[in-house]
Amino acid sequence: MKKLTLWGILIALTHLPFFSFSQNSNKPMASISSKSFGQTPSGESVTLYTMKNASGMEVQIMTYGGIITKILTPDKNGTVEDVVLGFETLDEYIKDSPFFGATVGRYGNRIAKGKFTLDGVGYQLPATNNGNALHGGLKGFDKKIWQVISSGETAEGPKLVLKYISKDMEEGFPGNLTVHLSYILTAKNELSIEFSATTDKATIINLCNHSYFNLSGNVKRNILEHTMQLNAPKLVAVDAQLIPTGDLIPVAGTPFDFLSPQVIGSRIDQTENEQIKRGGGYDHCFAFDKPLGKFAVVAIAHDPVSGRSLEASTTEPGVQFYTANFLDGRLKGKNGAVYGKRTGFCLETQHFPDSPNQANFPSTVLRPGNHYTTKTNYRFFVQ
Repeated sequence: MKKLTLWGILIALTHLPFFSFSQNSNKPMASISSKSFGQTPSGESVTLYTMKNASGMEVQIMTYGGIITKILTPDKNGTVEDVVLGFETLDEYIKDSPFFGATVGRYGNRIAKGKFTLDGVGYQLPATNNGNALHGGLKGFDKKIWQVISSGETAEGPKLVLKYISKDMEEGFPGNLTVHLSYILTAKNELSIEFSATTDKATIINLCNHSYFNLSGNVKRNILEHTMQLNAPKLVAVDAQLIPTGDLIPVAGTPFDFLSPQVIGSRIDQTENEQIKRGGGYDHCFAFDKPLGKFAVVAIAHDPVSGRSLEASTTEPGVQFYTANFLDGRLKGKNGAVYGKRTGFCLETQHFPDSPNQANFPSTVLRPGNHYTTKTNYRFFVQ
């Protein structure tokens, strides 16, 4: 009988399908895992999913609101830190969150007086913001429990697919709307966000993610020294209530010209500009110069101290660039951070605000038999 040596046993084991033997066993591997994240006041269970890639990036998403709770990514020295605002506990998100990391729907941004007419029928939405509808109503998609359809490894990277069915007349919107939301974390440090939706009755839809970014890491500084570039030659002009006037105005020669990289804080308080004054800084939708539906790079943000950069690509025609003008230091979040004014920025890729009432804006109407689809990538890198 042939005598087995220790080496022979190891060689034999490497041929078994459940065993791997690698000199690089300490190298991070892409993965997706889950754990309980508590319960809502009504007793609904919430699960937190963690996606990791082999490049040192980590993203956490919970089933409450499809919310991104954490994005960990390295700086120029390899230090991995959190680059989004948020909380440590579910209760904090439920109690008082200004849409941190939220999935916003059925209609992101504002609709004037909460009213619109579709196919000759008038609809009234909850007027939650200065008499206007904002971000889907009193209990929008950010406050719903999303069903997990699948989670696991794909050729692109760890993937999480969520589903929510919005019933006919929920928050005043017509039609039973079925929404799928996919998150993918790639090996290139891209977080890909894809929406798809169908309806059984004509409705309006404008979905987006509402993450607040701060590339300093763990909110060590505000975002005023970040630079921003937006490939948007026009701005959706707004009135004093931040409702579109219907005009798309050129950004050239104004504080809204980010066609080349500009320091965010350099012109943010130029209140002699009426649009800056109305927004209290930047809280405006920028219109891209690209064909509707084309996937393209639309924004690049950079923090010169950490070296972190964020590149946003999307199929959407616009982006709401918001500089957290309404945070006031009352909220405290992860790592003991105090969320004061301008401690984050949002790049909410979307259709234009109040589109149902603006005939010259790209349509946000979805009809039975048609599919609503959008894709946005946030890619993180250092330079």
